[in-house]
Amino acid sequence: MVRKSKFTYFSLFVLAYNVLVILFGAFVRATGSGSGCGAHWPTCNGELLPTSPIVETIIEFTHRATSGLSLILVFFLLVYTFRISMKGSFIRKAALSAFLFTISEALLGASLVLFQLVGENDSIARAIVISAHLLNTFMLLASLVLVYEWSKYTEPKKIKFSQINSAWLVLMTILILILGMSGAITALGDTLFPSSSLVEGLVQDTLNSVHFLIELRVYHPLLAILASVALILMVKFIVKIDADKRIIKRANLVITFFLFQLFLGGLNVVLLAPIWMQIIHLLFADLIWISYVMFINRLLIVDS
Repeated sequence: MVRKSKFTYFSLFVLAYNVLVILFGAFVRATGSGSGCGAHWPTCNGELLPTSPIVETIIEFTHRATSGLSLILVFFLLVYTFRISMKGSFIRKAALSAFLFTISEALLGASLVLFQLVGENDSIARAIVISAHLLNTFMLLASLVLVYEWSKYTEPKKIKFSQINSAWLVLMTILILILGMSGAITALGDTLFPSSSLVEGLVQDTLNSVHFLIELRVYHPLLAILASVALILMVKFIVKIDADKRIIKRANLVITFFLFQLFLGGLNVVLLAPIWMQIIHLLFADLIWISYVMFINRLLIVDS
């Protein structure tokens, strides 16, 4: 029991650490420091350790170092999981998924650098890669959440939902993922095309001959409202079918995060997307996803 408790705390630490690395990655993007090491990876400007770095180089190199530590921690988590769990268990599969998604996370980050999709680059290719990056990040977090959940509580006997719940969950999951990717693109647009005032930003959004990053910016809040309405409807429907208190508690947490995120999104627009606000906005996007995965896991255990 003590051994399992230590593993649970370690898995929670790895999850929390990865969230911090994700937030620091947003800081790198928002400060335009992604090109701080030039088009070099895994070296920094052709050096293992930068000898005369500027501020952007220090920021980018620090992010690479923290990301490297994340890979080591997830690898240790994988080994630890295999030592305390049975062959064929779901928790092993979740830990292996976390490790694989950590590797792909590093490769996506490397592609941004090597193809120079950083700094002032405003291409469609960059928008596509950061969307894939966001999707991969969410899958990594989901895997780590499940490792933590299944170590603390129990694994489901099987991965299967009721037919009605499956339809709602598929719809909601797709909406949240699309919302997250649109948020990543919106944040990129705010970084590359900042507005000097709220009025200027609103005018930019209505013009026909503007950059696609500005043009797409208006769809993110609409998607957020749509996802919030769909989530509330889904939760009410599921609760009518199964009034398990633990499901209701986790569902209410997801809704609370969602509604507060809507407030933060509006505040982000009014404040003209300062860096600190972008990071807080991303933090709650991660918290929404984490709490949503926990909700799905509880529903999965009850259904099974």
